[in-house]
Amino acid sequence: MARPKLQSQFAHSPVLRYGLAAVSSAIALGLALLAQRYGFRNVEVPLFLFAIAVTVWYAGTGPALLAVVLSSLAFDYFLTEPRYSFYVKSSELPYYSIFVLFALLLTWFAAVRRRVEAELLQARDKLEIEVAERTQQASLLNLTHDTIFARDMSDVITYWNRGAQELYGWTAEDAIGRNSQHLLQTGFPAPIDDIRAELLRTGRWEGELRKTRADGTQMVVASRWSLRRDEQERAVAILETNNDITERKRREQEIESLNQELAKRSTELESINKELEAFAYSVSHDLRAPLRHIAGYTELLQKKASSGLDEKSNHYILMMLESAKRMGNLIDDLLAFSRIGRAETQKTRVSLAQLVRDALTEVRQDTDGRNIVWKIGALPDFYGDRSMLRLVLVNLISNAIKFTRTRTQPEIEIGCSEGNGNELVVFVRDNGVGFDMKYVNKLFGVFQRLHRSDEFEGTGIGLATVQRIIHRHGGKVWAEGMVDSGATFYFSAPRPQGQLWTA
Repeated sequence: MARPKLQSQFAHSPVLRYGLAAVSSAIALGLALLAQRYGFRNVEVPLFLFAIAVTVWYAGTGPALLAVVLSSLAFDYFLTEPRYSFYVKSSELPYYSIFVLFALLLTWFAAVRRRVEAELLQARDKLEIEVAERTQQASLLNLTHDTIFARDMSDVITYWNRGAQELYGWTAEDAIGRNSQHLLQTGFPAPIDDIRAELLRTGRWEGELRKTRADGTQMVVASRWSLRRDEQERAVAILETNNDITERKRREQEIESLNQELAKRSTELESINKELEAFAYSVSHDLRAPLRHIAGYTELLQKKASSGLDEKSNHYILMMLESAKRMGNLIDDLLAFSRIGRAETQKTRVSLAQLVRDALTEVRQDTDGRNIVWKIGALPDFYGDRSMLRLVLVNLISNAIKFTRTRTQPEIEIGCSEGNGNELVVFVRDNGVGFDMKYVNKLFGVFQRLHRSDEFEGTGIGLATVQRIIHRHGGKVWAEGMVDSGATFYFSAPRPQGQLWTA
C-alpha cells in the first residue's frame, strides 16, 4: 500500500512531480560520472532509463517526458564526445536516437502499466466496497426471521438466510448449491413456464406455493419473487421471500366448510319453516269449522237449557263459550302470523304519521272511557310494506293500551329517533305494569307470555308477529322495561333513500 500512497502524494503536488524528474535525472548523471571515474563502462544508459522509469511510475507522463529531455541533454553534454557540448557527431546520432526512442518507449510502457495498475487498484477498491456492502446486506437479511433466499436462473440456491433455515430445516451449507425446486419439492399453482414468463415480463411474481420441510411435512407459503438484472439487462438471479400461511389456509378451509354446512342447514331450516308454516296454516284453517260447531251448539244449549240448569251448569256453559272465543282468536292470530311468512312484501314510501293515525282508529274501541294521555312526536316516512307496518303499530299500541289499564293516569308516547346512518328507530313507550328485563328474550317468542291470562288477555302472538315483520324489512326489534315502571318497545327500518331527518 506504500506505493499507491506515494503516488497519491505526487499526484496532488506538481512541484513534487516535476521535481522528481529533475532529481532522478541528476542522480542518474552523478552515478554515471562516478562510474566512469572508477572505470565502470556502459552503465550510463541503464541509469538514465531507470531514472525515467522511476519518474513515470511515481509522477506520471508529463514529468517522465521532462526526465527524458533532461537525461538526453545530460547524456549528450557530460558523457558524449565532445564533452561539455550539445554537439552530436553524425556517427553517434543513431546511438543517441536509439537512446531517446528507448526512453520514450519505456515512458509509454510504464505509463500504460501505471494506468492499468491504477485501474486494477480502483476496481479492487470498488470490489472490496461492494463485497463489504453485500456482506453487510447479507448480515442484515440474516438477522430477520423472514424466509429469504436467492437462486440463479437455473434455480440453484446461492443465498440462504437464517429465516429460511428456521422455516424449512435445512442449513445454508445444506441448501446452497442445490436446486430449490427439488430441495423444497415446490408445488406451483400454474405451469412454471407461465410463472417464469410473467417474472421476466414484470420483474415480479406473487402467489401461493406448496413446499416440503426437511422433516417431510408439507406447508403452504405466500411467495414473492423479485428478478435481478445485470448492467446489460440480462436476468441473473431471483430473490424469493416466503411467509408461512399453512395455519391461515387451514382456518380458511375450516371456515369454508362451516359456511357450506351452515348454508346447507339454513336451506334445510328454511324448508322446515315453510313446511311448519304450511302445517300451521292448514291446521289453523281446519280447526275453524269444528270450533264454530262447538261454539254454535254451546250457544243453542245455553238458550234452550239454561232455564233448567243450575248456576254451576250455566257457569260451565259460559266458560265453554269464552274458551271457544279465545280459541278462535288464537287461531286467527296464528293464521295471521303464518300468512306474514308466506306473503311477499310490497315496499313503498310510507307515511309513518298516517299509519299511526290509522292504527289509533283501529284500537279506539279499546280506549273508550279511558283518559289516556297521548304524546305523538314528529314522525318521518318509512320504506316498507304499508299493511305489515300498520299491523306492527296496531300490535304495539294495543299492548301499550292493555298494560296501562291498571293506571289511573295512563300515558303512551309514540316517537322516532336516529339510528345509524341508514335506519330510523320508532318507539312506543307506556307507563304500564312493565316487565322484568331478565325475561326480555321471551317477549318475542310465539305463545310466550309474562303475565297471566286472567290479568291481561292475549294469545302471545302479537309481539312475535311484530318481530317477523320487522325482520322481513331488514330491521330489528327490542324492548326495555322495569317492573311497575312501564316499558318501551323499539323497532328499526331502513331510511327512505335521500331522506334527511333529525329528531
